[in-house]
Amino acid sequence: MKKILLVVLLALLPFSINAESKLDKIISSGELKVGTTGDWDPMSMKDPATNKYVGFDIDVMQELAKDMGVKVTFVPTEWKTIVAGITAGRYDISTSVTKTPKRAEVAGFTNSYYKYGTVPLVLKKNLKKFPTWESLNNKKVTIATTLGTSQEEKAKEFFPKSKLRSIESPARDFQEVLAGRADGNITSSTEANKLVIKYPQLAIIPDGEKNPAFLAMMVNKDDKVWNDYVNEWIKNKKTSGFFNNLLNKYNLKSL
Repeated sequence: MKKILLVVLLALLPFSINAESKLDKIISSGELKVGTTGDWDPMSMKDPATNKYVGFDIDVMQELAKDMGVKVTFVPTEWKTIVAGITAGRYDISTSVTKTPKRAEVAGFTNSYYKYGTVPLVLKKNLKKFPTWESLNNKKVTIATTLGTSQEEKAKEFFPKSKLRSIESPARDFQEVLAGRADGNITSSTEANKLVIKYPQLAIIPDGEKNPAFLAMMVNKDDKVWNDYVNEWIKNKKTSGFFNNLLNKYNLKSL
């Protein structure tokens, strides 16, 4: 069945495989290399007990590898280097990242399969002090961000008056809020909903989501063959219900 699916998908592509394509190399080597940060709940998390990756995107990549008839190898990376890993060929594809113009200058993106909003997090005890987005836009306020993330760039736009503190992985921005070294941080609504359960001292500012953003995998910008193959796979998996089943599994909103 794996080989049949692979043949069908290849037949749907309006071009031939060339020697330079990642697709050809993946099939020949029998290995799909995936770059992932392992720190974005519930998309990609590294389980410290087993040292293995789990999450929505991990399930996606395992399914892609299974359908291709190859093994999957997860390559550790950080947000500040995840794009460089694609351009340098350290891995064939990344787990999902936010599609941004800056990243698109050097990396290619597959079709999107999930959308989220951006929300601020503060300590629950400070909600009266910071009830809105604008209340965080103040020269006396410190906003933490994680270096290399799309939120790092957005924080400059949302909070031009605030002090911005960029944190390097494996530390995370929300940890600065928990420790009292920052007043707030911004993150995806997906992660925020998980964090407030795990850390009840955190709260989402009840001022609505901003900056609707689309998630996609990154691939080499010039490898149209590989990109189109993955896009066709995403299309087929959406039709089959695979992505909807994953959304239900991780209690995420429908596409």
